[in-house]
Amino acid sequence: LGLPRVFSFCLFLHSSSAQIRYSIPEELTRGAFVGNIAKDLGTDVAKLAAANLQVLSDSDSQYFSVNVNTGVIMVSERIDREQLCGQNPRCFLHLKLAIENPVEFYRIEVEILDINDNPPEFPSDEVSLRIYELASLGARFPIQPAQDPDVGTNTLQTYHLSANDNFNLNVKARTDGGKFPELVLERALDREFRAFHYLVLTAEDGGSPPQSSKIRITIQVLDANDNHPVFDRPSYGARLVENSPLGTLVVKLNATDVDEGPNGDIRYSLSSHNSAALRQIFAIDEQTGEIRVQGNLDFEEATVYEIEVEAKDMGSPTMEEHCSVVVEITDVNDNAPEIVLTSVSSPVQEDAAPGTVIALIGVKDSDSGDNGQVRLHIAKELPFKLVSSFKEHFSLVTSGPLDREKASGYNITVRAVDSGSPQRATQKTFYLRIADVNDNAPNFSSPFDTAHVQENSLPGTSVFSVSASDPDEGSNAKLSYSILDNGMQDAPISTYFRIDQDNGTIYTVRALDYEQDKVFQVPVEVKDAGSPALSSTAVVHVFVLDENDNAPNIVYPSVPKGSAFHQAIPALAEPGYLVTKIVAVDADSGHNAWLSYQLQESAEALPFQVERRSGEIRVAQALRESEDSHRLVVEVRDNGTPSLSSSVVIVISPEENGVQDFSKSLDLPQPSSEDTNLTLYLIISLVSISLVSCVMFGLVAARCLKAGSASWTFAGCCRGTGRKPASHFRGQMKPDGFIKYLDVGGAGLTSQAQNYTSCFSPMSEQSDFLFVKPFSHSSTAETVAAYEQVTSTLASPCDGQAQPNTDWRFSQTQRPGTSGSQNGEEAGAWPNNQFDTEMLQAMILASANEAADGNSTLGGGNGTMGLSARYGPQFTLQHVPDYRQNVYIPGSNATLTNAAGKRDAKNAAPAGGNKKKSGKKEKK
Repeated sequence: LGLPRVFSFCLFLHSSSAQIRYSIPEELTRGAFVGNIAKDLGTDVAKLAAANLQVLSDSDSQYFSVNVNTGVIMVSERIDREQLCGQNPRCFLHLKLAIENPVEFYRIEVEILDINDNPPEFPSDEVSLRIYELASLGARFPIQPAQDPDVGTNTLQTYHLSANDNFNLNVKARTDGGKFPELVLERALDREFRAFHYLVLTAEDGGSPPQSSKIRITIQVLDANDNHPVFDRPSYGARLVENSPLGTLVVKLNATDVDEGPNGDIRYSLSSHNSAALRQIFAIDEQTGEIRVQGNLDFEEATVYEIEVEAKDMGSPTMEEHCSVVVEITDVNDNAPEIVLTSVSSPVQEDAAPGTVIALIGVKDSDSGDNGQVRLHIAKELPFKLVSSFKEHFSLVTSGPLDREKASGYNITVRAVDSGSPQRATQKTFYLRIADVNDNAPNFSSPFDTAHVQENSLPGTSVFSVSASDPDEGSNAKLSYSILDNGMQDAPISTYFRIDQDNGTIYTVRALDYEQDKVFQVPVEVKDAGSPALSSTAVVHVFVLDENDNAPNIVYPSVPKGSAFHQAIPALAEPGYLVTKIVAVDADSGHNAWLSYQLQESAEALPFQVERRSGEIRVAQALRESEDSHRLVVEVRDNGTPSLSSSVVIVISPEENGVQDFSKSLDLPQPSSEDTNLTLYLIISLVSISLVSCVMFGLVAARCLKAGSASWTFAGCCRGTGRKPASHFRGQMKPDGFIKYLDVGGAGLTSQAQNYTSCFSPMSEQSDFLFVKPFSHSSTAETVAAYEQVTSTLASPCDGQAQPNTDWRFSQTQRPGTSGSQNGEEAGAWPNNQFDTEMLQAMILASANEAADGNSTLGGGNGTMGLSARYGPQFTLQHVPDYRQNVYIPGSNATLTNAAGKRDAKNAAPAGGNKKKSGKKEKK
């Protein structure tokens, strides 16, 4: 366009925003270069393109285009400065750009420079004036001015009047820069000399080259009224507040005319120089000259109005006078701020770092001064804050950690308040959703659970259902369950159990055998589907419940299947004579292992009977000399449902030289001095350990008292020191860890029985301790005495448990015996729980194995039966017997109690219930 392109670059950086300013002339062709944003920002074009540069729609984007590959801003549409900005001295277009990663905002301001593309133009090509010949010299006659939409030097600059004798040109300049031509009468008119004057007025602008236009002026000289009205002041001023009510008085004009009559009658009116918009705002009373408001006064549209008023007389021709009224508008706070959400990043990750940009917010207020100063606020309790980017633009950023589990989203209300009086405010609310991240591990409802399952249950039997929860959402809360291998069983735990990965239900993989595994520790892991996945574990203790799936096993007498056991007795055996004793064990537990003995019915009456609980076979009635051998079928039946049984065939043959009672000649081994000393050392050691334990308990108590505890117990002290009783198993669990106490006897009559009662919790990690006395040759009586002494010594420290019965052999009604004091059909004292039964059963089985190995001398030998000194073959899981009744002499009705009765009478005095029986046996 022939004008040098003016370029100015202003960069304001604050936080994540910048402002750039360019200057270009108007009327540039499409595709004309405006600027290179990449170069001006000092950034690489490739980075700018990768950051997704985009033009925001709320800007003047229709006039410009941006090449994201080169960063060049070009003109995309014709720009007419006069159409966009009118008479404003400066014209700006705004282009708003934004990039991502990180979010940055650029505001480009393009100033449109004026070019001289419009000539001055008069409203018409010709104008006529009627002037009285008596017009005073110096009279002024305004000519309708030319209009030039250009600004600056390109707008209207001057007027030129063609040469003439009577008139001169005067150009009147207004405060807004407008220029109005006036004809000034320099020489008196003479209608008789010239009735019409023809002038040419030229309007010229200051462009290069200048442009101009012309208007023809025809002046008719009239005769008559030779005085024009005169205002008392050449100009008037007034000040109004915007939004003044209709009818508000602006100013009252005063003009006078010295003529009389109609020539001195003045009428006021708004000059034709005033724009149509101004005529809609102000009105003048033609009689009084009062100017009043008749439209809306808006400071934001115009801050000052200049009203041209003319006063005309009623003479002929009419004479007029002009004056100007300048009205200044005072701003009031009548516009509320406006909030514009430029960009909102929703949702935002809950692990977003503080300072993450959430939204770009613009604000504007049409008022000026303090009325246009706007402040933004958000609620203080929100984890966000506002950061000012540059004037009237803010960034909403995070100010603290976000937690979707506490708040899945926020209703953010942005409030804008100006500084006017009274203040005006507006607000805008938008919802920000918080996106979930996998920051919470699944949590089981209980870290330890207990389940029970019947042995021999079919594979696929439901055992237990674990449940876990995850406060996350979506895939981060989708849980899957699995079983971990703990290596505590011989085979992997997965060969016993499986778990439904969706609902956490544990099923058996195969049938379980209580006799093989009584309890399983099943570690279960739950894992979410997040990335990375989080998990937690829980332990399910699965207890196998016993089922009566094992028949009693007859361990004595041990005969091949289909064979009979032969037993000889004296031919003159009296009723009550002990023939033999059946010993059986059952691999099951509890009621399933309670055994009873009975004879199968036969066609002939047999002179024998079987004790139901002990399995002792005795002579029921006197034998006849002529009787041959008798065949007995003894059936052993358990107490399960359904009941299982085994039987053995015994052939009893009366003989003259049958087995005799040798209890009186029983040669028991004598204890050695070495064994006696060892027992003494054992007692001393145990007493020492007890004393050390008491000292430790005292120290713990003193610590609790020192801590200020007014009332304490041992459990409370444990809590006070940060310790608590173990409530769950850790490590490998063994069934024997559940036994409350364990009494261990020596092996047969050849060892001294030792009894130790432990005070461990049933859930203790420590198994109950065992102490096995080495083999020694000591008498049964001395063994009993030593046993009872150690038992009484160890029983005292066990606080919290019932003290053991000093007569550890129980009463006569609680134990079976070989005398008539025990009713064979009377129910004995059964074991209290499954664990006691299992422990006692295991010892009986060990004794039976000894008998099977040939160490037992049942029916001959020393009569020990190979069993321990405490648990004998007559124990069938329903009694805790006197260990001295566990040994009997085959072929007679004597027991170890009878044989040792006299020698251990003094030592066995606390046993009480055996005195009467032993005396009766010896007499017999």
